[in-house]
Amino acid sequence: MSTPELLGWIVRGALAAVFVVMGVSHFLPGPGRAMGAMIPPALKRPGLPSARTLVAFTGVCEIAGGIGLLVPFTRTAAGLALVVFLIAVFPANAFAAQHPEKFGRAAFPYWPRFAAQLALIALVMGAIA
Repeated sequence: MSTPELLGWIVRGALAAVFVVMGVSHFLPGPGRAMGAMIPPALKRPGLPSARTLVAFTGVCEIAGGIGLLVPFTRTAAGLALVVFLIAVFPANAFAAQHPEKFGRAAFPYWPRFAAQLALIALVMGAIA
């Protein structure tokens, strides 16, 4: 295995671990409740899935995406799905950033969080290239 191939596997493995661990955390009582509270009010309306359902769904997306990064024939689809996922969940992070009194440590400041999200998207895109 060449050095670039090895580096690719290392990056994909690290990303997979991050996404799987974060996905599993959606199903833990404390983190799951906190994530549910971070969902912006506009998404908490009648006719839309409940906060609990959205948290569970996003947890499954992270777990599946992380695992998918490690499987050669699903790598590209998983990576692209994770990019869409990262964009889709950003409003919840932005909402938390606007309300540090309510979310404490989860209320990571907006611009650093935005930069971190872009960096994560770039890492995922690089991992599937």
